[in-house]
Amino acid sequence: MSLQLQAKLKTASAEYQRLQADLSNVVEARQRLDAQLSENDLVKKEFAQLAPDNIIYKQIGPVLVKQDQAEAKSNVETRLEFIKGEIKRVEAQLRDVQSKSDKKKNELVEIQAALQQTAQQAPPPGAPLPSLGA
Repeated sequence: MSLQLQAKLKTASAEYQRLQADLSNVVEARQRLDAQLSENDLVKKEFAQLAPDNIIYKQIGPVLVKQDQAEAKSNVETRLEFIKGEIKRVEAQLRDVQSKSDKKKNELVEIQAALQQTAQQAPPPGAPLPSLGA
């Protein structure tokens, strides 16, 4: 019985570690999206302060190319909407992985408790076996 529990513990522990790595990756993705959102919000605020005759340049490789102001503003709006959608998707993924991780953690605790219980019930190695009425 104890060997089965130890095998279950090893498997559950490996799954929990995998879930923790997944959780870490999702958190990193969320942080990157936050940074992109902040950056694009800043650009949008800067665009709001422009006069209609201001010139906007877009960097394409090593070259700055003149860009229409309306097109640039539209591109930033589109990018912001995309980023917000990605944030919603990543947050749902984050909740899912967190939920799975919590369930696996509870499973690990239960397995460890069962292992401790079987360890307490088993006679210590080398102990004399109880005799049946002498």
